[in-house]
Amino acid sequence: MATQRKRNPNGAGTITQRKDGRFQAAVYVLQPDGTRARKFAYGKTWAECDAKRRVLLDKVDQGVPVPTRSARLADWLPYWLDSFVQPPRRTPATYEKYESHIRLHLIPLIGTKRLESLGVADVRRFLKALESKTTAATAKESHRVLRSALSAACREELISRNVATLVEPPRPASRELSPWSLDETLDFLTAARRDPLYAAFVLAIAMGLRRGEIVGLRWSDIDLDQRVIHVRNQTQRRRGVLYDGDPKSRRRRVVPIPALCVAPLRWHRMRQTAARAKAGEDWYDSGHVFTTRTGRPVEPRNVYRSFIRVAQAAGLRPIRLHDARHGTATLLTAAGVAPRVVMEILGHSQISVTMNVYAHVVQDTQREAMSHMDRLLRTRPGRQ
Repeated sequence: MATQRKRNPNGAGTITQRKDGRFQAAVYVLQPDGTRARKFAYGKTWAECDAKRRVLLDKVDQGVPVPTRSARLADWLPYWLDSFVQPPRRTPATYEKYESHIRLHLIPLIGTKRLESLGVADVRRFLKALESKTTAATAKESHRVLRSALSAACREELISRNVATLVEPPRPASRELSPWSLDETLDFLTAARRDPLYAAFVLAIAMGLRRGEIVGLRWSDIDLDQRVIHVRNQTQRRRGVLYDGDPKSRRRRVVPIPALCVAPLRWHRMRQTAARAKAGEDWYDSGHVFTTRTGRPVEPRNVYRSFIRVAQAAGLRPIRLHDARHGTATLLTAAGVAPRVVMEILGHSQISVTMNVYAHVVQDTQREAMSHMDRLLRTRPGRQ
């Protein structure tokens, strides 16, 4: 009596021999969208095909998605955006920036490519085409978005390598920084003395706080007796909504308050107390340092508008509010403060950022240091 061949248990897949002599394994696997579909694997021998079947079954047991067909970038990028970048995983600003690069550049230029077939040459051609249409900075940022999306695909085991990491992104030209000189800075502070946001401008110039960090300040973050500010969050507006988030690069820090900032902050608190009394029941107690007449957080864009208005009234050349932050580092570095200390004050994520942005100041300091060699090594009188 012939023995009956055992059947594989349900879900273990099947192996059959094709007409061409090869063996074919079929296993139901999990798809990236959560559904299940049949995945085929092939081998010259039954044993080779069985080994591939077991690999697929291991991924099924681990819950690892195995697409039956490599997804197009046009399908994967929006899925990655919603599954891996959507707040609160990343900040709304990051999500908005990534979404615009995907919608405007990546999908139109390279979206038809499939994950498994995407090659180094494809990425290189994409960057070259994008740089010719836009700028090197835009192409570099799109490369960063693509690299992050492909890294997630590698972690999901949808692809075996991230080809974007093998392509060097474009190098945009460094932006020439031209912050105000010390005299220009003093002229601005004199002109801004009567402005309602005078204390905000002093913090931007003397402490290098970012615009979002200034708007996000609460009185609970400020200790005027100990003269320190706790930079814990920043306030930004994205898609019509004000939101609070961590400072850039998640660099929370405690910064000493210079003496020149204390009086403006005390004066500002007195003005806010008077505004609260005038508003009465209409006052919204948000706890923010810089508010509207009814206590709500001031708009970040309005801080910049007031900054420009005061600068124009003082007859100063226009600069960005962020350039006042560059001016802080310029003055600190010129005063001999170590770059590492400047980095901590400004909340840079890496010392290289501080060194690269303010290289011109460092060079001036180096030139002054090397001038001491002339005095040390000069020929003594009477010697040739």
